[in-house]
Amino acid sequence: MNPPAAGPLADLKVIEICSTIAGPACARLFADFGAEVIKIEPAQGDGIRQMGKHVGDVSLYAATILRGKQSIALDLKSPEGLAIAKELIKGADILVENNRPGVMERLGLGYDVLSADNPGLVMVRISGYGQDGPYADRPGYGAICEAVGGVRHMTGDPDRPPARVALATTDYLTAVYAAFGAMMCIHERNRSGRGQVIDAALYETAFSQMEPYVPAFQQLGFVPRRVGPNLPTMAPNSLYPTADGQWILIAANSNIIYERLVRLMAQPELLTDPRFATIRARGQADNMKAIDVIIGAWTSKYQSLELERMLVEQSIPAARIYSIADIYADPHFAARHMLVDVPHPALGQVKQAGIVPKLSRTPGAIRHTGPDIGADTERILRGLGMDDARIEALKRSGAIPVEK
Repeated sequence: MNPPAAGPLADLKVIEICSTIAGPACARLFADFGAEVIKIEPAQGDGIRQMGKHVGDVSLYAATILRGKQSIALDLKSPEGLAIAKELIKGADILVENNRPGVMERLGLGYDVLSADNPGLVMVRISGYGQDGPYADRPGYGAICEAVGGVRHMTGDPDRPPARVALATTDYLTAVYAAFGAMMCIHERNRSGRGQVIDAALYETAFSQMEPYVPAFQQLGFVPRRVGPNLPTMAPNSLYPTADGQWILIAANSNIIYERLVRLMAQPELLTDPRFATIRARGQADNMKAIDVIIGAWTSKYQSLELERMLVEQSIPAARIYSIADIYADPHFAARHMLVDVPHPALGQVKQAGIVPKLSRTPGAIRHTGPDIGADTERILRGLGMDDARIEALKRSGAIPVEK
């Protein structure tokens, strides 16, 4: 890989004290766009290093979610380790942490303490239920908070128990909300000179997706239910079977697109049938079922690739259901640089998901794969002015791990 140009956040220094997904994903966004990100983790490493698939002892998940970051291993429960953390935070613009509320305060890393030495510090705090409220002390992973936020109730088929999305969607969306909050605070700091705290709660991220149902319940007492592959109150928008045993998603939401679909199906009577003549009529539950049966009977006559081509040629939003193998074979992902080869010291090259979003003048870049635990510890300490004797003393005290 060619050395990347300085990203739009190259003037920012970020300290990460996080574990698992939401916090590291947030800090990874900063790293992707040029910020200097230093991850503080314990000697045993962030738990993310044990998650996902491995090649031997190499965590493929850590290689990507920790990319572009530096790693320093510190024992934050030791006075020396805590002092080093405070010194690093003193020179930082942003601190990202996703511990349970109160943990940072018990460590001596509360915002009141840190901002006394660094008034411009922006502190991103990610937790399950927020920093206050009756549920603040509850442990909360993304999947749990999806249940509380109403998302799990909406996920799956109506005749089955609530399902889960097999991805950390709430963690990643929270990471984006948190990063957006940090950028707002950095922008405001340019006027006030003062930092502040971002309180990003996983359950609130999940709940934010329930936006259309909040007024609907208050005004109408409407409680949404699971509708499987359908889009509530909107049809046709569902999965339909194909002749080769696959599925295709068709989203003919507007009247114009619905008319294109009907013409392609050569069934003009579907335009005048009162059950299907308007968007609102098609969105009624019984009518939705009826139109889906009709469309499914039509799609079942065609192979998935042929059907997708036919629909796209008529400007009807449609797609086969991609697996990761399909993604690797798709030319659009390649053309948009969404599958990137990143050098890895043990594996040679590791394919990673590309940068999102794309910037026209100052794009992001993957500078390097995720580092080993504490790989940058000594270099970071030397940057704080410590010599060999001081570093050896820290190793003997246990504040930093001894290299094996």
